Amino acid sequence: MDLLKKTVDGIIPQDWNWRAKARIRLKQLTMPHWALGRLMDLAEDLAGITRSIKPPIQRKVIVTMAGDHGVMVEGVSKYPSEVTVQMVRNFVAGGAGINALARLNNARVVVDMGVAGDLSDLAQVGKIVSKPVAPGTQNIAEGPAMSRDEAIRCLEIGIEVAAELADTTDVFGTGDMGIGNTTASSAIAAAITGSCVAEVTGRGTGIDDARLKHKKGVIERSLEVNRPNPSDGIDVLAKVGGFEIGGIAGLILGAAFQCKPVVVDGFISTAGALIAQALSPVCTDYIIAAHCSAEPGHKVMLSRIGKYPLLDLDLRLGEGTGAALAMNLVDAAVRVLTEISTFEEASVSKADK
Repeated sequence: MDLLKKTVDGIIPQDWNWRAKARIRLKQLTMPHWALGRLMDLAEDLAGITRSIKPPIQRKVIVTMAGDHGVMVEGVSKYPSEVTVQMVRNFVAGGAGINALARLNNARVVVDMGVAGDLSDLAQVGKIVSKPVAPGTQNIAEGPAMSRDEAIRCLEIGIEVAAELADTTDVFGTGDMGIGNTTASSAIAAAITGSCVAEVTGRGTGIDDARLKHKKGVIERSLEVNRPNPSDGIDVLAKVGGFEIGGIAGLILGAAFQCKPVVVDGFISTAGALIAQALSPVCTDYIIAAHCSAEPGHKVMLSRIGKYPLLDLDLRLGEGTGAALAMNLVDAAVRVLTEISTFEEASVSKADK
């Protein structure tokens, strides 16, 4: 708890002086006013986050947090729980969606937060970061996903991972792996935003109408049984969350503590952002929303954290794939800020007033 408190207490807002400096330059670029739209918004954001008119963004890493979910016994997913451990091995082998997209320009780290399977061989050779809290959460339809101490541990692991990567990372990205985690994420969304379960629950791995109805019922039961306190992020995480979701929340807090941007992936990652925001509202100053997921609850989540997504491509894979794609827009925004000449620099006449 000491690490969590120190981190939360140490998060400061973006620097508005640097934002103002970036805005002054952006308004003077050789183009009609704000002609590159949200790329220019992002450039201003990055200047405020990094305290620089030349934001350092070269060294990028996507951290994919993995964990299993006890609620899987309720039949909420099309895939069995063993897919989590199998997919972690696929990440290491380089055959997953995140591998293909991360190869565009990002490094990748996989963290075992609580996978219900043996990954010791990968941990021993440094292929993954092994910090399991337990081999999967408990069934949220019958009681809390984890203890409060375990929830704090999840958050602190995420903070630790951010600290361990600090010297070699300019931009963090979040990702997830955990069969059943859309159920936990929908429960978090409903608990924190006050939305009805039907509004924030989608098909996850592609379930049919009958199973979707069942999934909504399981989430409603989970909220009734656990009654998470929406003003207490740790309580929400402990009652209806997941180990990987807590790890993502901690990573976001750790990035904000370091005053570094964190590109938040999709539905599950944004559930982590909701937890982080509940603990430190100012941490959202450092969040860049990668995309809007095909999951219906994602828009509700993004509205809650006050972020507009960079992309809307009907993605619903997770893993950090949306973050990997959005990293290219981070590069583009900095190029706009640093490489386009101003009217004065280029000796170009300005528009009539």
